[in-house]
Amino acid sequence: MKAMILAAGFGERMRPLTDHTPKPLLKAGGKPLIEWQIERLRAAGFTDLVINHAHLGRQIEDHLGNGARFGVSIAWSDEGTPLETAGGIAMALPLLGDGPFLVTNGDVYAEFDYARLRAVLADMAAQPDRLAHLVLVDNPPHHPQGDFILEHGRVTLPPSHAVGGLTFSGIGCYRPELFAGIVPGGKARLAPLLAAAMNAGRATGEHFTGRWEDVGTPARLHALDEELHVRA
Repeated sequence: MKAMILAAGFGERMRPLTDHTPKPLLKAGGKPLIEWQIERLRAAGFTDLVINHAHLGRQIEDHLGNGARFGVSIAWSDEGTPLETAGGIAMALPLLGDGPFLVTNGDVYAEFDYARLRAVLADMAAQPDRLAHLVLVDNPPHHPQGDFILEHGRVTLPPSHAVGGLTFSGIGCYRPELFAGIVPGGKARLAPLLAAAMNAGRATGEHFTGRWEDVGTPARLHALDEELHVRA
């Protein structure tokens, strides 16, 4: 089973920190954000990783190398220019294989046990009608409107103008077919693909109530850094 870490964004909201350092290499608790993700993936048995990059991406590749010192194997997808989430995943499909795969963000902090998704990926491989499985979290203060509704294991869009019950964590499992309509190397957003899958009843999900942080501003990074140092 393969996992992909998304690390190709500009990190605009984190400027000036990201003017010279890619966001996944910003540190919290004395460790780059992306290393927290790699360690948790490895602990869950995901050792075959794909990482995309663009903005200052060579720094990420130089820092992580082939992944051997972290106990994983890393294949790199160099986008040059960020292709947005779905475009980046579509470009990396040749590295991800024919089966369902896990995707997570390299610039968030999540104390999520990725091992619980191994069974999900196995089920998705046996059930072609399941295109996506999303991990949702409680709506954070900076995103009170939420994203989606979770009912009986199915993820749906909220009614027009209604508040989504939960927020997408950025952690998901996908079948390659979800990205079939994207031209490799082209920019594409993930949201329309997920909306289509939801409207067709082909998206499932789960609710994670543990520690999760979208490290979207320098202030949030500073607060997380202090929290992790206190807990160390």
